[in-house]
Amino acid sequence: MGKLDGRVAAITGGTAGIGLGIAEAFLAEGASVALNGRSKEKGDRVLDRLDVGDRAIFISGDVMVPDDINSFIDQTRSHFGHLDILVNNAGGAGVLLPTVDMPFDDWEMTIRWNLHSTFIATKRALPGMLEQGWGRVINISSVEGKVGKPVITAYVAAKHGIIGLTKGVAREVGTTGVTVNAICPGLILTDIVMENGPRTAAAMGISFDEMVTLYTAESAIQRPNTVEEVGNAAVMLASDLGSGITGAAISVDGGTSPY
Repeated sequence: MGKLDGRVAAITGGTAGIGLGIAEAFLAEGASVALNGRSKEKGDRVLDRLDVGDRAIFISGDVMVPDDINSFIDQTRSHFGHLDILVNNAGGAGVLLPTVDMPFDDWEMTIRWNLHSTFIATKRALPGMLEQGWGRVINISSVEGKVGKPVITAYVAAKHGIIGLTKGVAREVGTTGVTVNAICPGLILTDIVMENGPRTAAAMGISFDEMVTLYTAESAIQRPNTVEEVGNAAVMLASDLGSGITGAAISVDGGTSPY
């Protein structure tokens, strides 16, 4: 018996990194999962890798397009018959510039990618959860949702906003059997970080290796976290083990954030 037997989860940005790690953790605990991403080719490759038959599906779409988000939620519910768990994972840092140099369009894109997409998916998924009297919304914020960092101020603002949205919605649905929480990962060396990290480091005026050393030194565990550690936290929040936790912003950052 798994902790999530019979549950259905929808995960945005589910074909790589943290999203895929959470999908694998959920599947290992007996859940069925619907994964969202922009590339059907990549989605098909992930389904082949997962090799769990009809317990995993891929639905293509862009979380910066509200109709795509709504369609993802609706198709998940239609395919599996219900939706129990929503993981709002899609997002990223976007353009890396000091605030004084950042064009408004780039600011707006980062907010849409991270915060607006979380709001839209949550709004679409909640009615079904409320109707069935059980649900879990898990929003992936970041250590940058609790602390500031230079040249990624739009990302910092969006991730702080996700925590605020989490706390507000949790208060709205607190007596319904639906919980709403955020996970705040620290540095994790995913493929995306390895690909985009040098650009982030360059914007900070340091090398990628120096950036990893700097971020690692800020943590208590003195190492990057792993997607498996985030997946473990997500399983706890998604299962009955997390029934008494709502409105929380749980750090999986090795002790980096001050609260």
